[in-house]
Amino acid sequence: MNFKSLNDVQEIEIMPKIKVKFIHSTKMTLAYWEIEAGAVFPDHSHPHEQVATVLDGEFEFKVGNEKKIMKKGDVAVIGSNVSHSGIALTKCYIVDVFSPVRGDYLELTNKNNKK
Repeated sequence: MNFKSLNDVQEIEIMPKIKVKFIHSTKMTLAYWEIEAGAVFPDHSHPHEQVATVLDGEFEFKVGNEKKIMKKGDVAVIGSNVSHSGIALTKCYIVDVFSPVRGDYLELTNKNNKK
C-alpha cells in the first residue's frame, strides 16, 4: 500500500505521557510522537540512525554530550549507538525517522494491531 492516513494508524501509549503512531517501510520506521509537558525519554542508545524533527512545542534534547532546547523546525541527527535523552518542556509533536527498521517498534505495532 503506497498511501496511508495517520487518522487510521493506531496510537500507542509507549510510556506515561508519550503516545506514538508508527509507519514502517522496508528500510525505515517513522514515529509520530505526541508528548505531554514533563514527559521524559530516559537516556538510551540503539544501532539505528535517527533523525528527529520538532513539529511543535519545546523539547530539551541531549545527544551525546550536547544539549539543546529544540523548537518547531529544529532537527537532530543522531548516529548509530549514540546515547540520547530528552524532556518535553511543553506539549510536543515530534517526528522521528529511524534506519534501518526498528524491529522492536514493528513488533509493538503488530502486537497492538492484534488487539
